[in-house]
Amino acid sequence: GLLVGTLDVVLDSSARVAPYRILYQAPDSLVYWTIACGCSRKEITEHWEWLEQNLLQTLSIFENENDINTFVRGKIQGIIAEYNKINGIKEDDDTEKFKEAIVKFHKLFGMPEEEKLVNYYSCSYWKGKVPRQGWVYLSINHLCFYSFLMGREAKLVIRWVDITQLEKNATLLFPDMIKVSTRSSEHFFSVFLNISETFKLMEQLANIAMRQLLDNEGFEQDRSLPKLKKKSPKKVSALKRDLDARAKSERYRALFRLPKDEKLDGHTDCTLWTPFNKMHILGQMFVSTNYICFTSKEENLCSLIIPLREVTIVEKADSSSVLPSPLSISTKNRMTFLFANLKDRDFLVQRISDFLQQTTSKIYLEKNISGSYISSDDSESEGERQFNLNDNGIPTATQALMTMYRRRSPEEFNPKLAKEFLKEQAWKIHFAEYGQGVCMYRTEKTRDLVLKGIPESMRGELWLLFSGAINEMATHPGYYEDLVEKSMGKYNLATEEIERDLHRSLPEHPAFQNEMGIAALRRVLTAYAFRNPNIGYCQAMNIVTSVLLLYAKEEEAFWLLVALCERMLPDYYNTRVVGALVDQGVFEELARDYVPQLYDCMQDLGVISTISLSWFLTLFLSVMPFESAVVVVDCFFCEGIKVIFQLALAVLDANVDKLLNCKDDGEAMTVLGRYLDSVTNKDSTLPPIPHLHSLLSDDVEPYPEVDIFRLIRSSYEKFGSIRADLIEQMRFKQRLKVIQTLEDTTKRNVVRTIVTETSFTIDELEELYALFKAEHLTSCYWGGNSNAIDRHDPSLPYLEQYRIDFEQFKGMFALLFPWACGTHSDVLAARLFRLLDENGDLLINFREF
Repeated sequence: GLLVGTLDVVLDSSARVAPYRILYQAPDSLVYWTIACGCSRKEITEHWEWLEQNLLQTLSIFENENDINTFVRGKIQGIIAEYNKINGIKEDDDTEKFKEAIVKFHKLFGMPEEEKLVNYYSCSYWKGKVPRQGWVYLSINHLCFYSFLMGREAKLVIRWVDITQLEKNATLLFPDMIKVSTRSSEHFFSVFLNISETFKLMEQLANIAMRQLLDNEGFEQDRSLPKLKKKSPKKVSALKRDLDARAKSERYRALFRLPKDEKLDGHTDCTLWTPFNKMHILGQMFVSTNYICFTSKEENLCSLIIPLREVTIVEKADSSSVLPSPLSISTKNRMTFLFANLKDRDFLVQRISDFLQQTTSKIYLEKNISGSYISSDDSESEGERQFNLNDNGIPTATQALMTMYRRRSPEEFNPKLAKEFLKEQAWKIHFAEYGQGVCMYRTEKTRDLVLKGIPESMRGELWLLFSGAINEMATHPGYYEDLVEKSMGKYNLATEEIERDLHRSLPEHPAFQNEMGIAALRRVLTAYAFRNPNIGYCQAMNIVTSVLLLYAKEEEAFWLLVALCERMLPDYYNTRVVGALVDQGVFEELARDYVPQLYDCMQDLGVISTISLSWFLTLFLSVMPFESAVVVVDCFFCEGIKVIFQLALAVLDANVDKLLNCKDDGEAMTVLGRYLDSVTNKDSTLPPIPHLHSLLSDDVEPYPEVDIFRLIRSSYEKFGSIRADLIEQMRFKQRLKVIQTLEDTTKRNVVRTIVTETSFTIDELEELYALFKAEHLTSCYWGGNSNAIDRHDPSLPYLEQYRIDFEQFKGMFALLFPWACGTHSDVLAARLFRLLDENGDLLINFREF
């Protein structure tokens, strides 16, 4: 590090002074200030002449040195402030040093003002076998490197959207090396003073770029950052703080399954008194705008989510040697939580009170708007009114469909019902001990109960609780009702697809063999398609939603679907099922690590890609008997995606020998299909529902039965070490790969369609397409005259999706037609633009181009 620091000063461009400078130095001082600097003699002479006219004559008035120093300094700072004011440069939170870096970044790489620098790091860039010592600049859309060594300059600019792989490698020679790959080249950076921070930031920026490719939205900086305590260091740029805050909030939301717009305000170490085992548990308390959460240091020991809408009193209790600086929080359902060992208790209480005040005023506002808060007594009649929105007099479901279709076997009380009754009792005892509802203490015991299967009657309630959907539902009263009203009777592509799939959703279940179940399914799916047009409707959503409707009321099923599509299975159900493809890649990596003996064989047969999509998209509902698959859904809502990976690996592991003997993918699929068909749930009180696969299978002798609870237990024993944060890391790596592969496929399709219409070769068309798309993306992040949403319409064919306006076309015109560089080039460009713009919408797509 020392050597690098010294090298920086000797060789680095930032230490290199401008060729011309004007310095100010008092006679008896060793320090001088730079007043002006310039790249050319002409530039510096202009500065000098200005100083002669405006400053030098005034200096003769002053009598002593100090006055002159103060005057010169004040004058120069005044000029800078005036310049900033005229040019609309806002004084921000960034330090002077960082501001210098911003100026240098824009100047060195010719970036416009809109391109925001996030941070810069000293490092070496390897050109062949020679390291170039310099600085890497990370901005929102680019990774740039600059070095000036022994009179030689090296520059590198890579756009985040072009990166296909980011890796942190360790070699013998260099323990820390970052490898950045694009489609055409690989770049190596090393000797970082803080490699982990640099790599994390790179990952985050590449992730934002992938989101841009997916959603076509520019980056919006968040101006409302959490308050800093006075002591906090303010060395990093405001933008870097924003990105750090985003990353923390994301982890926080994922950990506690909170709504997508929840922002973490801060966290602190503390202890929580747990009445069920009479202990003070060490952990961390998290505070955000609408929630206070706690998680123990020891994994799975205890976690807690307290929505501020439930809080009645927050008070500082008296400190004692046993319980230093305690804080007690009471909720509406008469639970009191006691936190202690809080470092900055007063600051914390102040923040919580601020947020509480906002929450109560929000609830008060909602009360006024909706007349009154619906009390629990009349919510049933409310429910009935709500769903009679649909015309044509179909009877409407006011409760979970399963409660209407729970057919008891003739012998009313059999051993299975006795077991179900015992499960219900176990949960009731658990609620009595650990609390019920959102604020309950969630412990290892809660998870064990879930793994044994949730009782039929409690499924809806516990799914809502574990998925976090209960929070969104509580904070959006009447939202679903309005959506149903708006979306009913409207037609578009999504509603057509929904109509087509309605009767294919669990057709074997009596609840969906009549119009009541079908109508409820139609309303939930249509309402969601209107809430989130980016997803609209995707096959597989119907199967999952029909199961949600069996156990939850209609509005609850809608919020469970929101939690699934937007938080728990991110990007799974968009048009290109990106999320499922990403997880398929993750599953391949996990299979390589955990069942290596099978991996090569599976790769040769190409089975992983076939199985994982159908297993993951429907959470095993489409491949396992219904009563067994529901247990998988129980575990998924409690533990998240890791359960699905564990189970998929356990299924492969159980069939290793059979799969190794398979000759082709068809045979492998049959082996796995028959195994999954034989997974039974001996505890189920449901009448057996014939499963689609078993109806279609041939008359080979049946597979020995596999108990679902035993399968889940063995998946935890063998593969329970898979952690959620590891999955997130693997997902990032796969997301780069998947999105770039999809982009390449799109490019090939576009070029193939258009090649017959033009006289360009395929290679030329590919280059033009890349240039056209780059121009479109640039406009997304640097803004233009027209809105990015106008320029991108995902519902159009790929040829017409990306569009550019005249300003962008003008830039490309100058690039592509070097002969058109005279005085009339703008006029020429305008005429050509009008000619190409066939539909006259002032935007041209690639086909017109």
